[in-house]
Amino acid sequence: MLPRRIIVCEAQVPFVRGGAESLVRELAGQLRGRGFETELVSVPFKWYPREELFTHAAAWRLLDLSESNGRPVDRVIATKFPTYCVRHPSKVTWLVHQYRAAYELAGTIYSEFEHVEPDLATRRRLIELDTTMLGESQHIFTIAKTVTDRLARYNGLTAETLYHPPRLAARLHGGPAGGYILSIGRLESVKRVDLIIRALAQVPGSLSLVVAGTGTQRAVFERLAESLGVASRVQFLGEVNDDDLVELYAGALAVVYPPFDEDFGYVTLEAFLSKKPVITTTDAGEPSSFVIDGVNGRVTGPDAESLAEAIRALSVNPAQAVQYGLAGHEWARLITWNDTIDRLVAGL
Repeated sequence: MLPRRIIVCEAQVPFVRGGAESLVRELAGQLRGRGFETELVSVPFKWYPREELFTHAAAWRLLDLSESNGRPVDRVIATKFPTYCVRHPSKVTWLVHQYRAAYELAGTIYSEFEHVEPDLATRRRLIELDTTMLGESQHIFTIAKTVTDRLARYNGLTAETLYHPPRLAARLHGGPAGGYILSIGRLESVKRVDLIIRALAQVPGSLSLVVAGTGTQRAVFERLAESLGVASRVQFLGEVNDDDLVELYAGALAVVYPPFDEDFGYVTLEAFLSKKPVITTTDAGEPSSFVIDGVNGRVTGPDAESLAEAIRALSVNPAQAVQYGLAGHEWARLITWNDTIDRLVAGL
């Protein structure tokens, strides 16, 4: 009997790699490991000008993925906007996120959408499109509770949250704490590395900040560190390879991760699997659900003063940081791929 065939759908911004790109590749690999013949179908994505959003949705709608080379494709798994516009009789969506700038980010500094009629009309059209296209799915799953809640709030759709381990889960390990806190992720305004830098400026002593990642705001963050007089305590590494990333986690005192309303955030789980505490904020989204204040890390107000207090407390009490990290590890190690794959392929 021939193996079942599954296509994983990806919208890829050329030259950009992040958590979503890591997820779809790991998902495809996990499916192959379970014996499914799996292919990743990727279509380049561009979100500007805004009309391009609907153009790319139409491009996915025009694709016929029902069969390939005369053999049927048994299932497609859509991931993020606009991949779920694809047509297929067995479409399952594991939603990474919608086009968030048109949803809860609209009207904030993190979105190009404002509360003016042309933008409101585009948002309404986009939300209606999402509701229809996602509603075609045989099942809707999400990667996080924040995504599930957003789907219910804006689209009136019910979904099931499926957590999964990060790509480096098997390689991550603990290690003695060094004299630095760690920031991992894209250097964009929504990740709020600037908040960490402002907090560091209020923490006396030699504790330093190591920043790993690339993005459009690197120069802005570097100038901020310079203006606050902490440039010598902030190290920007750019993109790092997996080996270095594993060791950066292992050697950190703590991982500071204060994004705005993050949908999932591999960083939190990677830190826990490295037996490191996480310092995050009340408005960080899913990370603030993972982190239990005073148990496996700290959850503070979204301001530099509160963040600085939490960093300072761990810097003077490294034994507490170790205890938090061990508690995070006990929870994170229970998240595996087995249940996730079982749910995504149910019925095949």
